[in-house]
Amino acid sequence: MTLDSAWASAHVTSPDGTVTPVPDGTQLVFGRGPDADLVIPAGRGLSRRAGVISAVAGGAWVANISHTHALYAEGDGYRVRLPRLDEAGEPSKGWFLREGAALVGSRSMLDEGKPLRLVVAAGQPADRRPLAPGRLDGDPTLLPFYLDPNTKLFLVALLWCRPWLVDQDRGSPLPRTPEIARAALEVTDAHHELACFENDPAFRDRLSARVGEHLKVLRRKLLERGMVRPGVRLSDEVAVGALIESGIITAADLDRIADPAWCSRQEDLWWT
Repeated sequence: MTLDSAWASAHVTSPDGTVTPVPDGTQLVFGRGPDADLVIPAGRGLSRRAGVISAVAGGAWVANISHTHALYAEGDGYRVRLPRLDEAGEPSKGWFLREGAALVGSRSMLDEGKPLRLVVAAGQPADRRPLAPGRLDGDPTLLPFYLDPNTKLFLVALLWCRPWLVDQDRGSPLPRTPEIARAALEVTDAHHELACFENDPAFRDRLSARVGEHLKVLRRKLLERGMVRPGVRLSDEVAVGALIESGIITAADLDRIADPAWCSRQEDLWWT
């Protein structure tokens, strides 16, 4: 691999503080062995060639290339185990990071505070959300899920995350189910329904229940994909943090709310 002056959206910080850029279209192999691109001499529980970080369009892909040792990716509220390589060839599963940061390493490296830190710069086009290459069937705990922007589920997720996308210090309270329901009416310019929401408790309860079902689906997907560490209570704060940290919902998505065409499609989904 050649690490030259090409622009890199991904950077890896080693336990000793060394920062290594990973230019788009290149790969970085790390491990304890001297033939790795990035040698981790104190990587307890790490293979000689442990993993590979690939900088691809729209983010970075982390995969385990060891036949003997597990590898982990960790972020805010989740720790994902990447499976060992079962046979020769390219790994088919891994962890995709669209933007933000993730910690990568063996269990010991993570527990001792000596992991690799992968950072993917923000600023990728909002519509480019590629999942990692390889199969999408198989163990569902290893790949973040994709939300189609032209679905009701996406709008609910966006409105749920909106306060923390605006306030990156995450001091703002997150909306509850009725507040998300009301916001969906505002985004879709549903003036008649908004009046019903304010004046008709039965209508308000029905719409809030619909939104509540979407929130249940989002929580279930986070659990099924292993995006929340086992034993962590899936509170609103943990769930929203996982959606944002994994790049499923991003600050760039806020621009959709000002896009008449997108809002019109959402209106068709919700009210026709």
